[in-house]
Amino acid sequence: MNVRVQPTAQVDKAAVVGDGSSVWDLAQIREDAVLGANCIVGRGAYIGSGVQVGDNVKIQNHALVYEPARLADGVFVGPAAVLTNDLNPRAVDPDGSLKRGSDWEAVGVTLDEGASLGARAVCVAPVRVGRWAMVAAGSVVTKDVRDFALVAGVPARPIGWVGRAGFRLVERDGEPGVWECPRTGALHDERDGVLTERGAGARG
Repeated sequence: MNVRVQPTAQVDKAAVVGDGSSVWDLAQIREDAVLGANCIVGRGAYIGSGVQVGDNVKIQNHALVYEPARLADGVFVGPAAVLTNDLNPRAVDPDGSLKRGSDWEAVGVTLDEGASLGARAVCVAPVRVGRWAMVAAGSVVTKDVRDFALVAGVPARPIGWVGRAGFRLVERDGEPGVWECPRTGALHDERDGVLTERGAGARG
């Protein structure tokens, strides 16, 4: 299998790294994590136990992906982005004793196909980021993000739409609810706050 793992990276023997993937210096992939084909895990990134990562995913330097996160194909996780897993984080119980792994229930973040997180974005689990959505750098996601939505801020709020190419869509003159990608010309229809693609690449 054609896999590149730098000598300073830590990949557990029980982890799976797909063909064509690269794991760079000081990255850590924990037990039972599954990384698809042609992925890139940047310097100092962390992928927790049992995390599922699809094909063609980029996890940039120092990003932290905690279990039980699920990343679909084509996802981008920007530098120092964080996917949390504890809704009520505490180091100790009310009696002051140190909490153990069995003392809390992990909740996960799901990133759907093609979704992107900007640098230092934080997703507070449990939350889902929809297909081809984009989270602006430094944003904090506390609610689910719709397909193709562009969100920004703390907490993150919708500020527009993006297409598959990652460019902000523009509403066509004289055609309310019709949005166009300025790079590819791909058209999208908005109805009741939901955006769908037109034509051959659209999915139900």
